[in-house]
Amino acid sequence: MPLWDWDYAIEILPALLRGLVTTVEITLLGSVLALLLGLVIAVLRRARIPVLDPLLWAVVEVIRSTPLLVQVFFLFFVLPGFGITLSAFVVGVLALGVHYATYTSEVYRAGIDAIPRGQWEAATALSLPRSRVWTGVILPQAIPRVLPALGNYVISMFKEVPLLLAIGVVELVNAGRQAGSENFRYIEPYTIAGVFFLLLSYPASILVRRLERRRAAV
Repeated sequence: MPLWDWDYAIEILPALLRGLVTTVEITLLGSVLALLLGLVIAVLRRARIPVLDPLLWAVVEVIRSTPLLVQVFFLFFVLPGFGITLSAFVVGVLALGVHYATYTSEVYRAGIDAIPRGQWEAATALSLPRSRVWTGVILPQAIPRVLPALGNYVISMFKEVPLLLAIGVVELVNAGRQAGSENFRYIEPYTIAGVFFLLLSYPASILVRRLERRRAAV
């Protein structure tokens, strides 16, 4: 039996491509959730609202201090005990999105803190509404500063999607595992899966590095 069987590799390619599509879908949806929720957390914590601020701090610290896989298991296996049953796909999106939102919130907060104090004072002097201060003055300056860091988290999220095979999500690695278990040949499916991850994550990392260099040159 040859070490590499091209006929077998071509045969399993459609299943792996379906797994890749699922991986990309979860990454994109989870990224949207992480970026939006992280921004909301950052803005709310900046407001320092009594009771809410320490509560948000506690939630962020708990999520950041526990493994992502534990959070996935909690959503998938524990929540049904409280009458909340979610599909494995939805659990994957929620777990990744919420987990990484705690990290993106700190990135946003750093970008907001980097805005010169004079910008806040000028907005106050102009009597701009609070919402206008955020949407027209602060965030348009803060978000471009942190785009490279946010991009790195999106790439990390993409590479963490395979953890969801533990709850049965047929993403790229799980698709490879299933294909390999049918014929007891694993070198082709896992190699192809690795190549797919490389083909997507490496160009993305190059793009992020270019953004970092561009920001450094400004």
